[in-house]
Amino acid sequence: MRRAGPLLLWMMLACGPVWALDLNLPASAAMTREVIREADTVILPTGPYSGLDGPRLRLDGRIVTSAWRFQSQGITTLQILTPLRDQLETSGWDVLFECATEECGGFDFRFALPVLPAPDMFVDLFEYRYLVARRGSGSKLEHVALIVSQSGQSGYVQIVHATPTDRDLTVVAVDSSRPDEAPKSDMIQALHDQGHVVLDGLDFGSGANTLGPGPHPSLNALSLYLLAAPNARVALVGHTDSTGGLEANIALSRARAEAVRNRLMGDYGVPAAQIEAHGIGYLAPIAPNTHAEGRDRNRRVEVVLLSSEMQ
Repeated sequence: MRRAGPLLLWMMLACGPVWALDLNLPASAAMTREVIREADTVILPTGPYSGLDGPRLRLDGRIVTSAWRFQSQGITTLQILTPLRDQLETSGWDVLFECATEECGGFDFRFALPVLPAPDMFVDLFEYRYLVARRGSGSKLEHVALIVSQSGQSGYVQIVHATPTDRDLTVVAVDSSRPDEAPKSDMIQALHDQGHVVLDGLDFGSGANTLGPGPHPSLNALSLYLLAAPNARVALVGHTDSTGGLEANIALSRARAEAVRNRLMGDYGVPAAQIEAHGIGYLAPIAPNTHAEGRDRNRRVEVVLLSSEMQ
């Protein structure tokens, strides 16, 4: 049986284990992307952005992120979110925080969200809603975050579901307004000693500007540093080999740097104000472009330290 009202919903699926998440979505909904990470980290805001960032939870466990698109003509983002919230509460979820656009913190809050890239998910900076909830305790503790927005006649919902793996889900409150000492991994120490360092292990395809799913230990290390040092600022600088023209390579290198910036903001919760993205093509090689090994080394994204609390 479907619910009455402007938002038609799918029937509930059969109940699975306690951490299975079954939500009725609009009847026209189609999944645009699903990313399953069996052991990873996500950072979810639990309060509004107020100029000093905001309260957040770091969750380590199994992270499933799915995005959905559907026809939404004639309904609002609140009408989309309300039945989803009702389903969660009926299933025993406790809502920790819910907000809409300006009360969330607007532009800055949006870039603290772990949003899948367009066109799979779209978030209108002037019209979005967010909700985070939890259920259970101990080894059965799980969290869910919903992001709702619209574009034209299409509605978008993203669901982030964090659950335990074989071990209990690790939940850490992140207080980014407190200038804790930054973690000093080998990469971060090199960043401070040299002023710049190459981000290893980034899985871009040949000639592509889409960052693969990872894992990316270098991004994890950089995000932990930036979250623990909120006054630190870095620039991500993309580099290419000398194949092709300069303008095309500058565009490609910048797009790759922006992809890394988006991943740091979306998946790791690093504030946008801490990261710049630039590209300089083949103008700063670290190896000769006359052989394949050198060209491979030149295709890279570096992080440049602009300011630090550890000065």
